[in-house]
Amino acid sequence: MISLRRPPEWWSRADVTVRDLPFGVLCLAASFLPASHGTQLGGLPNRPFDTLALVAISFECLPLAVRRRWPVVCLALVSVGFAIDQLRGYHTFAGTALPIALLSVGAHLERHRRTAAILFSVAYVPLAVALSRAGSGEPPSGFVTFYLAMVLAWGAGAWLRSTRVADAERRSRIAEDTRTAERTRIASELHDVVTHHVTAMVVQAEAARYLTASPDRLDQTLTAVTDTGRRAITDLRHLLDLLNPDHGTEARTPSVGRLLTLVEQTRRAGQPVEFTEEGTPAESTGSAELVAYRVVQEALTNALKYAHGSRTSVQVRHAEREITVEVSTDGSGSRARSPGGSGRGLAGLRERVDILGGDFSADRQKAGGFVVRARIPAGNPS
Repeated sequence: MISLRRPPEWWSRADVTVRDLPFGVLCLAASFLPASHGTQLGGLPNRPFDTLALVAISFECLPLAVRRRWPVVCLALVSVGFAIDQLRGYHTFAGTALPIALLSVGAHLERHRRTAAILFSVAYVPLAVALSRAGSGEPPSGFVTFYLAMVLAWGAGAWLRSTRVADAERRSRIAEDTRTAERTRIASELHDVVTHHVTAMVVQAEAARYLTASPDRLDQTLTAVTDTGRRAITDLRHLLDLLNPDHGTEARTPSVGRLLTLVEQTRRAGQPVEFTEEGTPAESTGSAELVAYRVVQEALTNALKYAHGSRTSVQVRHAEREITVEVSTDGSGSRARSPGGSGRGLAGLRERVDILGGDFSADRQKAGGFVVRARIPAGNPS
């Protein structure tokens, strides 16, 4: 069943000339109605229709079909028809096509707009002079008023064009900002997933070089490398699923419940980690769970990279309306130093927490090492 409120789909896909043609045909038909009267410029007496009247009406109405595709051609033909209409005294309803053609030029002409305006103004002068000499008795103010009305129609079209251009630019900026934000989000997700797993794999692989004399421990280390690689692949697949426009609500996100697996993986990489979790997670935490997971993941990654072997503490507290995360490293292990690198990870975490209205800090400790703290409001929409 075709809806009366929306045009059929085939009509929306039709060429613009096809969609504008009915308007010109309607104007043509209205010009032959007995009670129809059009513009009367110059005051010449009305004359019955003849063959030339049909030509004038056709020139005024039918070019409206190309008013958006070729606005200058439309205006030129309509102007010729209008001049014949007024000089012969037909004064048909088709004369209303002139302001429509001018509005279309103002709205749809892309180049040589000033030239088109000058040519129309110059062409109007001989028409006004010819009508005045024909003895119409029209005062000069009448011709000026009509000209100003046509300028108003042109100006209305120009306003529509500027509005359309501004709207297109606004949509383009919104689309670009959306793409930028999405690229930033993807870069942050890739950083979180790849950096943590690859760092763990590198640390485990380096340790394996010194375990050739202990086959059992070497086998355990290589197994840990394999498991870490598989988890990296799983997380990357999950991220790619999120990028798929067809993915649904079934796509899962890392939750605080997976922190035990994350902590165990870090322990296998040689980092002693103490993990405590207090409180009960709220039924609906929205994005807070994912952000809490990423905070712990980034902090443990930095501990592996910059304080390998140092004692690390992970504390997660669940409250009714927020999740508090604190990850501290004492800096007593090998290569212990404050987090450096590109800074993308910590900056990305700060941005994520700020978006949810929380607090984030990453500072050095007086006794060495560093601590990452985050307070993340829960219950926000995903």
